[in-house]
Amino acid sequence: MRTSSRSNVDPFIVMDVMEAARAAEEAGRDIVHMEVGQPGSGAPEAARRRLAEEMEKGPLGYTVALGRPDLRAAIAALYDEWYGLDLDPARVVLTSGASGGFLLAFSALFDAGDRVALGEPCYPSYRQILRAMSLDPVGLVTTAETRFQPTPEQLTEDLAGLIVASPANPTGTMLGQGELDALAGACDAQNIALISDEIYHGLQYEGRAISALEVTEEVYVINSFSKYFSMTGWRLGWMVVPEDHVRTIERLAQNMFICPSHASQIAALGALSPEGREELDRHREVYAKNREILLAGLAKAGLTNSAPADGAFYVYADVSHLTDDSLALADRILAEAGVAVTPGLDFDKARGGGTLRFSYARGTAEIEEGVSRLIRFFGQG
Repeated sequence: MRTSSRSNVDPFIVMDVMEAARAAEEAGRDIVHMEVGQPGSGAPEAARRRLAEEMEKGPLGYTVALGRPDLRAAIAALYDEWYGLDLDPARVVLTSGASGGFLLAFSALFDAGDRVALGEPCYPSYRQILRAMSLDPVGLVTTAETRFQPTPEQLTEDLAGLIVASPANPTGTMLGQGELDALAGACDAQNIALISDEIYHGLQYEGRAISALEVTEEVYVINSFSKYFSMTGWRLGWMVVPEDHVRTIERLAQNMFICPSHASQIAALGALSPEGREELDRHREVYAKNREILLAGLAKAGLTNSAPADGAFYVYADVSHLTDDSLALADRILAEAGVAVTPGLDFDKARGGGTLRFSYARGTAEIEEGVSRLIRFFGQG
C-alpha cells in the first residue's frame, strides 16, 4: 500500500539501543541500562493502592475529555506549591502522555507548513512529530555559552512557534527566570507561539526550576507523570493552556483521544497524595547521589567536557576527541562493556556524532557498576 511523505520520520535511536540491549540480555549478557530516560523505580505505592481500591468499586469508564476534575484541581494545587501560582484548574488538560500533549498543542497552534523552532540538541521526537504533522522543524544551534538553550536573538519573524525545555533533554540544563522572560517577550513581540516542555520539573539539583507560567500567560506548558512521578508506562501527562484556548483543546481531545486512561488518572491522584510525594522525593535523593557518582566517574574516564547537569537525570558528554561516529561508539560500549548508552545523533543531527548521553535514572548500585565498566572501557582504570 502507499505511504505518506509525512510518515518518513527518523527512528528514535534510543529505542533501537533499548532493543539491542534487550537482545543482549536475552542472549545471557548482563547489561547496565544508562540509555533510556526511565526511572528505575515504579509508580509510588500510594498510586498503586489508590487504583486497586477504585477497581474494587466498579468499572472504569470514560472520563470527560479534559480529564477528571479532581485530578486537574490537584495539579493546579501543585503549581501553588512549586511556583506560588494561583492556577485555575479549568486551564489544566489531562493528556495521553506528554506526547499526546504535543499532538494537541501542535494541532491547536500551527497550520501545515508552519516553521517551528527548537534549540539543538533537543528531544528528537519534537522534530519527528512536527514532520509527521506536515510542519517544518527549524533547529537553532545552541552552545555551551548559552547553556545549550536558545536565545531571543535567534528568533525570526518567519517562525510560528518555539519549543523550549527546562530542564532539557539531553543536556539537563535549565533556563533562569530572566532567560525565560526574555524568550517569552521575544515570542510575544513576533507573534511566535511558545511551548514550554517542563516534564522534568521536580528533578533539579542546581536551584529551583522556573515554570514559563511565572513569566507569561501566553504559553502552552507540557508536563507528564513519567519522570518525577515515576509513571512512564502509565502514559499520562498534562498541559496548561491560556483560558481562551481551553475549548479549542477540548474539541481536539474529544476527537483525537476521547479521554486519557481513567486508570492512570486514578493512580496519579495517589501519586499526588502526601504519601506518594514523600516516596517520590526520596527517589530524587537517589538521582542526586547517582548524578555525583556519574559525573565523577566520567571525569575519571576522561570525559570531562559535559553540559551542566542542572536537572532531569542525564549527562550529555563530549566525546569528539574520540570519535565523530557516536552510534558506532555506543555499539562498542554495549558490545565490549555491557553498558547501554545513547548516541548524540538522536538529539543533534549536525554535531551529535561527537556526543553521548548517559542516564542515571536507575538504582545506585547499577549506576556504580555502569561507571566502573565505563572507566575500564575508556582505559582509565
